[in-house]
Amino acid sequence: MSKNKKPDQFGFVFSTNPDFQFQPEEEEQIEDLPNSKQPLKIWLDRKQRKGKDVTLITGFEGTEDSLKELGKALKTKCGVGGTVKDGEILLQGDHREKVLAYLLEQGYSKAKKAGG
Repeated sequence: MSKNKKPDQFGFVFSTNPDFQFQPEEEEQIEDLPNSKQPLKIWLDRKQRKGKDVTLITGFEGTEDSLKELGKALKTKCGVGGTVKDGEILLQGDHREKVLAYLLEQGYSKAKKAGG
């Protein structure tokens, strides 16, 4: 099966109306919250990771591009690998203190450690 499948017209297949014009629904524009209003939580996670520590940052509200930029900045600051997916930033290892300090420095005043 090809990975480059074209998305269908939102399930629309056929209309018997000869005057029908398909108009896709406009997607809602997601706007970034200001840094001071972002409710970020920093977790240490070991579940489903073969016992390895992962720093998990959740609660970001904004565009996917902004989240990726923040993830890249955090990976660079901590000097580790990681990923951005499903609205979360994962960093390899326990870097909660560095991440919290960096976020507070960048104006994320609601950022806090969570879960133990």
